[in-house]
Amino acid sequence: MSRVLFVGVFLLLVTLFLHWRFLSVTRAPTRLKRPADVLLLVLWLCALIGFGSGVVFDPSWARGPAFVGLTWLAVVLYLFLGTVLVGLVCTVVRVVFAMMRRDSAAARLRVSRVGSAITALVSIAAVGYGLVEAATPRVTNTSVALGGLPAEFDGVRVALVSDLHAGPSRGAGFVRRVVDSVNAQNPDVVLLDGDLIDGTVALVGEDLEPLRDLQAPLGVFAVSGNHEFYAGDGGEWLDFWSTLGIDVLRNERTTITRGDAAIDIAGINDATAPAPYEPDLPAALDGIDPDRFVLLMAHQPKQAVEASDFGVDMQVSGHTHGGQIWPIRYLVPLQQPSVEGLDTIGNTTLYTTRGAGAWGPPVRVAAPPEIAMLELTRG
Repeated sequence: MSRVLFVGVFLLLVTLFLHWRFLSVTRAPTRLKRPADVLLLVLWLCALIGFGSGVVFDPSWARGPAFVGLTWLAVVLYLFLGTVLVGLVCTVVRVVFAMMRRDSAAARLRVSRVGSAITALVSIAAVGYGLVEAATPRVTNTSVALGGLPAEFDGVRVALVSDLHAGPSRGAGFVRRVVDSVNAQNPDVVLLDGDLIDGTVALVGEDLEPLRDLQAPLGVFAVSGNHEFYAGDGGEWLDFWSTLGIDVLRNERTTITRGDAAIDIAGINDATAPAPYEPDLPAALDGIDPDRFVLLMAHQPKQAVEASDFGVDMQVSGHTHGGQIWPIRYLVPLQQPSVEGLDTIGNTTLYTTRGAGAWGPPVRVAAPPEIAMLELTRG
């Protein structure tokens, strides 16, 4: 609850800034200011409900306003970016007029008004596109050549699903569509790579019920992401997933066979998981056959650095969302060694999925959601 209150105060300050920048600085007429201020307050309240949905508020009633409020936050991001650009143009105008020893007030007001109007229109258009983009995860197909893969596993099809973020703005209907899309691909194995929810088991658990219908002859496996631990004891979520028929890997591994060959699927907890759930790759690989192919599930791509040190053949990850909303993707490399797709970290092949859902705003701009189908081949 304290986290929601903190966010509420911060968003209120953001709302006051938007009033000042788009209504006061542009000297908007009073007949426009009053309804605009009412709208800003309503959107602030919806955003606050969005951050509390699934944690404090029951999504059964909160999901509608949460969807509106969280979408609004994406608009706010672009409003801020546009404000910076308009501010730079106004600064240039001020400098040029000063060099000509002329008053720039009237020119800067025109730039501010026109720039603010363009910023608002572009922001709404970009987020509108992002809402459509995020609504339906697309199936992507990637062939992954792996030197150590047993011949019997050549052509095995792996469905990789991560970052559903069910709860605040999307519920069981969205999860059902993802499950149906996965099953339609007839995968040999399904890997759920964390951040499946945002919220508590009590309020969001039923939204994951469709996951029990996932079908794969070699099994359905899951590991934790960072969000499983944000609303309380993440171990409760891992226990709940087990009731859905999912094989949850908690710093451990399992062996799957195809014909006379076998490979190990290992899974470790998220890099930021608190005690007693810290990731423990040595424990997951303890006693492993050094000649056996190892596929590691780890939510964050940066965990591949340690995986390479331990000789892991391949790692699958999520977490980055491919940046989710442009231009955030350009900040991802500050924290992660890979943003999306195939990569190589040391001696480990890494695939990072953009994820099927969206955190916060149910919006994706230039980072479409995906259900990654990986065909493993002998390289």
